[in-house]
Amino acid sequence: MTDLTAPPATSTREFTIPELVDAVAAAIPDREVVVFRDRRLTQAQLAERSRRFATFLKKNGFGVHTERNGLEGHEVGQDTLGIYAYNGNEYLESMLGAFRARTAPFNVNYRYVQTELRYLLADAEATAIVYHAAFAPQLAEVLPSLPHVRLLIQIADDSGNSLLPGAVDYETALAESDPEPVTEHPSPDDLYMLYTGGTTGMPKGVLWRQHDIFMAACGGRDVYSGTCIASPDEVATRAAGNPGLTLFVLPPLIHGAAQWAALTAILTGQTLVFSPVVDRLDPSVVAQTIATERPNVLMMVGDAIARPLAAEFADTDVDLSSVSILANGGAVLSPTAKQRLLDRFPAAVVIDGVGSSETGAQMTHVSNANAVSTGKFTPGNNTCVLTENLGAIAEPGHDGIGWLAQCGFVPLGYKGDPAKTAATFPTIDGERFTLPGDRARRLEDGSIALLGRDSVTINSGGEKIFVEEVEVAIGSHPAVADVLVAGRPSDKWGEAVVAIVELLPGHTATADDIAAHASESIARYKLPKSVLFTSEIRRSPVGKADYRWAKEQAATLGTA
Repeated sequence: MTDLTAPPATSTREFTIPELVDAVAAAIPDREVVVFRDRRLTQAQLAERSRRFATFLKKNGFGVHTERNGLEGHEVGQDTLGIYAYNGNEYLESMLGAFRARTAPFNVNYRYVQTELRYLLADAEATAIVYHAAFAPQLAEVLPSLPHVRLLIQIADDSGNSLLPGAVDYETALAESDPEPVTEHPSPDDLYMLYTGGTTGMPKGVLWRQHDIFMAACGGRDVYSGTCIASPDEVATRAAGNPGLTLFVLPPLIHGAAQWAALTAILTGQTLVFSPVVDRLDPSVVAQTIATERPNVLMMVGDAIARPLAAEFADTDVDLSSVSILANGGAVLSPTAKQRLLDRFPAAVVIDGVGSSETGAQMTHVSNANAVSTGKFTPGNNTCVLTENLGAIAEPGHDGIGWLAQCGFVPLGYKGDPAKTAATFPTIDGERFTLPGDRARRLEDGSIALLGRDSVTINSGGEKIFVEEVEVAIGSHPAVADVLVAGRPSDKWGEAVVAIVELLPGHTATADDIAAHASESIARYKLPKSVLFTSEIRRSPVGKADYRWAKEQAATLGTA
């Protein structure tokens, strides 16, 4: 291989997340960090409650069984804690508490049905589960097939569900546990485990060292210069010196981007606000919460969240003037949706962030009222495009489609899957990369054009069609509420493009209308051969596309 270079990751020492949380709490103990319903927790209170949770885990025998230096990248040597919960302070407390107890926390998608839930908890070999009482019936159905589980911690809610047999009430567990730090100190090697959304296949557990995820996604380094935090004192000084911005996180914390935003906010002295309605997006409640809590930043995931918010914001008369940044990540935010938001917030900017469970933060795009677009991003110093054959890093202006890649701080691997670990996290000429599967081009000015995930690319008549491009073209139709695009087998084309479309209430459009509108912005061969209208597009709780579902819908049309 030739011409393969990459900027090195730099860091003077390695960190654990608990030591950084404690440094910030010591510097700004009384600053509010979590606002949820009637709860307003300070940095000191969040740190203390997470220490109590850690003490409870340690008291029950949880922690590390095999140190990292005795394991392969796909192996786990720690107990694992599934967090099966809605947004709120308990999610953050249990995640931070698990880190303190050297137990690896992982996200559990609360929309999963029984089969999916059983698969996830078994794959993670969950030894403990913290869950909202609302999910007790679903959990009871799968527990008999989960031999590793030995501790259940139930968070009370308004569901009325009683404790499962053997379960402990969350607040009781904290109240009866010592708030002093546990005696065993966490290691930078301890795991942060993040399950992928499973939108194109079964969810996979991505294994990150705590130090690496801090550097890759939680504020440990400047994404563009690569400059890294050098000490806990530096983290504390930075947090104390910040003006105390407020971040309203709409996506569920089961989504990596939401977790990273929350951890970054905690470690930089910001305040996190969560919606009081936790089981769905309620745009009117979001608007009222903005008026009450005055957040500076509103975080969302793609059109599925942005469009209903834009509709609500256009009609409401509550004061939304505090919002100056609209942050998006995890799903495409179309120019149409951006424009609708910026019509309501003309002085704001929309920041699109690109990253994945396997990469952390990679690159950004900024739109304002005078320049609205999507798809072209400014990369961080560890983000690059590898050529098609993985033989070199594509230089600016490289002619051809390559693979979006990340180097520097990258995960150890996928839990329990050495083959997929080797394929996704290859070492090339001595440098370790992560290849999440996105196709991209390196443009002449050094920016990167993101084309889409290779696993959902449609090959029609010998042409590669990236579904996100088609979705953006169709989604700008004034009658379209949401759209997913998938391929179906075709005797003539190999694969035919199918659009699954949800229309706005009270609006009408035909398949011909949809195709004619899309033809104004994409080539004819990319247009849908068929359009399926549906009452609701299926997406994950955070608004990410469910392409497995989309392909199932497209397949109902047969192979003509």
